[in-house]
Amino acid sequence: MGSVTATVAPPTGANVTRWFRTFSALAAGGFRRYATYRQAAVAGVVTNSVFGFLRYYIFVAAAGTAGRVAGYDRAQLATFVWVGQGLLAVILIWGWTELADRIRTGEVAADLLRPVHPVTSYLAADLGRAGFACLSRLLPPVLIGLFFFDVYLPRRWATLPLFVLSVLLAVVVCFGCRYLVNATAYWLQDVRGPLILWTLCSGVLAGLYFPLGFLPGWLEAGLRYATPFPSLLQIPLDVLVERQPAPMQLGLVGVQVGWAVALLALCRLVQRRAERRLVVQGG
Repeated sequence: MGSVTATVAPPTGANVTRWFRTFSALAAGGFRRYATYRQAAVAGVVTNSVFGFLRYYIFVAAAGTAGRVAGYDRAQLATFVWVGQGLLAVILIWGWTELADRIRTGEVAADLLRPVHPVTSYLAADLGRAGFACLSRLLPPVLIGLFFFDVYLPRRWATLPLFVLSVLLAVVVCFGCRYLVNATAYWLQDVRGPLILWTLCSGVLAGLYFPLGFLPGWLEAGLRYATPFPSLLQIPLDVLVERQPAPMQLGLVGVQVGWAVALLALCRLVQRRAERRLVVQGG
């Protein structure tokens, strides 16, 4: 009996157009979904603003009379704090357990029947969520910082577009990390342990609690290049406050590109391995 060899048609313009339309529709759906939680957005802005004041005055105290610490002056610290408070909801380091919940209940089986790969569909929805968060959670803290403090404004024309690209890459990197943490539910069912570990590591190593410049230079460099955590907050904020020269800023964004590609590839690999041993629970 002869064997049949399956051939995959090369991508065409029509296929690429359909893919982008599907991806855009999923992203728009994510935007609309999170736009319904307006009261939660307002509460989040208030909470982030209160902590913004606390963080800023702690950093100013650390700067002391010199007015400068770890390569940041007071204006740069103000920008670092207030834009960072806004980016928390955009990047969404914590709180996403949708995939783990669907694995635990067995609803993930429906995701596997859809024509779009689960990594692609969840990424598109997450980008839509981040788009809404930029409007509802990023702008208010930035405006508060501008009103109450002398903030640092970029002086190089390329900084703002590079910052936007860096934030987009930070969302993708964070999504990849969260997806991998949630995917442990395929093997563990209960992901509270990995989630706690992720919460502790991401908060400290991403530059949320303090700028990584406070650490010794060798340790900061090791974290920046050997782990994805600084790509979540530290690198975008350093790009915005122009802490490094322009060529180094480009290099840091290149680090983010590398982590984004590696994590998305790893997400697809883990998803493929998980599908081979998936045991649907509760259905």
